[in-house]
Amino acid sequence: MNKFDDIRPYTDAEIPAAMKRIADSQALPVLASFVFPGKPLDEVRALLYSFKTINDFQMGIMYGANKMIIDNSISEFSCDGMDALERDGAYLFVSNHRDIMLDASLLQNVLVDNKMETAQITFGANLMMNPLVVDIGKSNKMFKVERPGGNIKDFYKGSLHLSEYIRQVIVDQKESVWIAQRNGRTKNGDDKTDQGIIKMFCMSNTTDKVAALTDLHIVPVSVSYEWESCDVLKAIELYESLNVKYIKKPGEDLNSILTGITQQKGRVHFQICPMLQEAELRELSSCSNNEYHKMVGQLIDRRIISSYRLWPNNFIAYDMLTDTNTFHTKYSDEERKVFAKRISKLERFDCNIDVLRNIFLKIYANPVRNKLRL
Repeated sequence: MNKFDDIRPYTDAEIPAAMKRIADSQALPVLASFVFPGKPLDEVRALLYSFKTINDFQMGIMYGANKMIIDNSISEFSCDGMDALERDGAYLFVSNHRDIMLDASLLQNVLVDNKMETAQITFGANLMMNPLVVDIGKSNKMFKVERPGGNIKDFYKGSLHLSEYIRQVIVDQKESVWIAQRNGRTKNGDDKTDQGIIKMFCMSNTTDKVAALTDLHIVPVSVSYEWESCDVLKAIELYESLNVKYIKKPGEDLNSILTGITQQKGRVHFQICPMLQEAELRELSSCSNNEYHKMVGQLIDRRIISSYRLWPNNFIAYDMLTDTNTFHTKYSDEERKVFAKRISKLERFDCNIDVLRNIFLKIYANPVRNKLRL
């Protein structure tokens, strides 16, 4: 694994030292109060010291933390499609991306509940804000992904390195991997796969582009939140991006992580979509490489969009945005009033409220539009 030491998660051998650093961290009281409310700090520290493997940490901390998030901020959590997967299979889960942490983290609980091994998870280098975050992330099977930047040569080398690592994890180590369908979260509700992601998957096998993807067992995942994670924050960012390039403020990613965790999300549904099959990829083999990557991205998009679960909020937003009653049978007057109250939160911002309102509505309405286009 030396070749991938710069990006890989911790190994079991590295867990005891990481647990000691987490246990000795000044932030432990805050973390412990969330994961183990009411439990004496010394007991939490002793528990961390006792963990010797990644599985110990995931089952002793992360599984319970995810359960607490579900219990405290999700009214109904559901998942369909797991029955199509083999329990000992290794898959590349390509997911739409709405919340910085929860899209991948909650899937881990789904895997555990279905008697499957947890997946390794991509972890943006921009989120490695401090050593404590790195220790928690790498102890939770997260591996580092650099954001695009720098010169083309460095970007190519980084993409190839990531592609080779993902292939090794799935094909050789027989472990699953989670990755978002695009770089960064979808902020406007319009889920689309970046064809550059597909190109990256293929870079580690240039002899057969169909085998390059077939061997990865690509399984699209469609995540639907009744109340969009960080909806107001996303609307403000999109508004501020209209005329100038948006520059993140210090601590903004952390604020989005905490908001996503604590915000009431209503119902949340995960749909495990059908795996991409060799036969359908083979039908695209005559395409140029760029066209192939684009068409595979569209295959994933169709699965994610068709499986996306629409909630009353989505239909309300569509009708408000289009000034119609197209979907009035999909929601009640009370649900529309609740959604309108959410929109009223935008009034505290000093901006063109009509423009901001339209941006906010599109976050919820775009999934409906995508369904209609499909």
